[in-house]
Amino acid sequence: MSFTESANQIFRQAIYDYHQKDHIDTPVSNPYGQGTIEHSLYLKCWIDTVQWHLEDIIRNPDIDPVEALALKRRIDRSNQERTDLVEEIDTYFRNIYNKVIPQADARLNTESPAWAIDRLSILALKIWHMQEQTEREDADDEHIAKCKGKLSVLLEQQVDLSTAIDQLLEDIEAGRKYMKVYRQMKMYNDPATNPILYKK
Repeated sequence: MSFTESANQIFRQAIYDYHQKDHIDTPVSNPYGQGTIEHSLYLKCWIDTVQWHLEDIIRNPDIDPVEALALKRRIDRSNQERTDLVEEIDTYFRNIYNKVIPQADARLNTESPAWAIDRLSILALKIWHMQEQTEREDADDEHIAKCKGKLSVLLEQQVDLSTAIDQLLEDIEAGRKYMKVYRQMKMYNDPATNPILYKK
């Protein structure tokens, strides 16, 4: 089983597990051992899934402004947790490939493996929720047909992105590409770099 086959399976499991209760405050029950890549992938997709639903809720035009602000703060925390996990996953890959000597003509990729995997996790969520749209009994035939068309594109995209990630990992392992990870350094979350916070 390739890395992305395993990852996609874990993502589907995390999304399925969340939807058993389908509530943003459902505690995560990660079935994988702490410190494993499987644990990180499951937690990553769980965070993405909760945030997906937070983003739905906050777009309610009738939402109470105080509740909306609390949700925005929660989404900010979630984004930071998501970023931290992506960097943790990149650390996993750096540890695996740290003894690989890049070839003289090795090239740099536009993004690290973990940021590509981040997109794969979000894609699994898009597929899940677009599939839901194709099964709605309260929607008309036009809506169902449009969503089926979109679902087909998303599934093709999942195959392509999975293939590209597996090829990237093969290239890094063979020394044809090399990893260079830049930390996100989000400034608005840091009281030392956000002027609204440090000028208070």
